Formats: sequence, structure tokens, C-alpha cells
Amino acid sequence: MQRDLTLLEEAITIWARQRGLLTADVQPEKQMLKLVEEVGELAKGIAYRDKWSTSDGIGDVFVCLVVLAEQLDLSLTECVNVAYDEIKDRTGTLEDGLFKKDDS
Repeated sequence: MQRDLTLLEEAITIWARQRGLLTADVQPEKQMLKLVEEVGELAKGIAYRDKWSTSDGIGDVFVCLVVLAEQLDLSLTECVNVAYDEIKDRTGTLEDGLFKKDDS
């Protein structure tokens, strides 16, 4: 079953709050470490061309980012909007499968 990302962000925030991940004494640095761990698992899934592990890894990274943003009094939606506003008019070229932005 597919769910709207905004609704998932809200559900993840509730889940994190219920588990004490959004209290004043929680350190975002610890959540950042968890995010790096999940990115490593995602990289492994990609390296082994394991579609399930890759999908699970992307989801885990999303969850970690939602929690981290909330810990920093942000929302992931806000952050993605800021990033999109920055890249939407960006120009560049594709080199070896990577987008290289033009100097501006």
C-alpha cells in the first residue's frame, strides 16, 4: 500500500515522539550517527544490486532524516523545499553518470 510522503513524515514524527526521540535531552549528533549507519547499509544494498535491501535502506534513511530534522526543529518537507528552490534552475552537464553543475 502506497502512502503520501507528507502523511508518512507526520506518522514518523509521532512514532519518534512516542519513543522519546524528540525530547530536549536527545542529541542530534546521535541521530546523525544512525543516519550514517543506514546510508552504509543502503550503499551495501546498491553494491550487491539487492533491490529489497536498497529499498529498505532508502526508507531507513528517510526515517532517520525525518527524525533528525524534527530534533533540529525543522521538517524534512521544509528542508527538501529549500533544496529544490536551490537546484530548480541549476544548469550543468552529465559526466560519468554524475551531474556537474555549472559555475555560477
